Amino acid sequence: MGEVLVITSGKGGVGKTTSAACIGAGLAMMDRTVLMIDTDTGLRNLDVILGLENRIVYNLVDVVEGNCRLKQALIRDRICPGLYLLPTAQTRDKTSVSPEHMIKLVDSVREDYDYIILDCPAGIEQGFQSAIAAADQALIVTTPEVSSIRDADRVMGLLENAGIRQSRLLLNRLRPRQVRRGEMMSAEDVTEILGIPLIGVIPDDEAVLIATNQGVPLITGESLAAAAYRNIVRRILGEEIPFLNLEPKKGFWARIFHS
Repeated sequence: MGEVLVITSGKGGVGKTTSAACIGAGLAMMDRTVLMIDTDTGLRNLDVILGLENRIVYNLVDVVEGNCRLKQALIRDRICPGLYLLPTAQTRDKTSVSPEHMIKLVDSVREDYDYIILDCPAGIEQGFQSAIAAADQALIVTTPEVSSIRDADRVMGLLENAGIRQSRLLLNRLRPRQVRRGEMMSAEDVTEILGIPLIGVIPDDEAVLIATNQGVPLITGESLAAAAYRNIVRRILGEEIPFLNLEPKKGFWARIFHS
């Protein structure tokens, strides 16, 4: 039976959808079958990040309203053959899909996939409640900013109230140099505040923007951020591996003068 993972955040713009795309693609690269469901009705972006926006015919709302069969709405990824996307509607609002809809839909496909990834809308309103209704576990994305951490803490409480048995933290856009200078919270600072296990730390990396603009999952590249996402995927699969050293490598003269 497939594991259902909701990827969420309290605050928008923290890299939640990019993280969802990387984790879904990464699991498929590890020979798992993966269904990704974009639940951010009205503001979908997962299709763009995966480079699948031109192949959408039907969507999640069409499926729950009975306008098409699920298989008609699914899009198979060309780069990762085991990865499938169910996009949502761009011209409807978040009330179009209820928690009951999501539970029924997910239950109907649990046997067909190893993992079902739900890309949750930001915030804690109807779209959030619908997305988490069918989830077994959650991955909370935050950045090392006070407002983002506060919103993540709020989301943690809502997930616990909803009966989500396991939540883990993904810390995004960390800048080691700013941490060293005391200008940014460290991963240890954030995990101490939130009190949940850390599954990975992603550095602030320009490769993220490049991959998004190209419509190619970041995780397929060779950047430091891609390597960090690949390690997160391995941890999801149960491997115990150390966290990456996110410090930039020093050049020869920098090593001489700062050793």
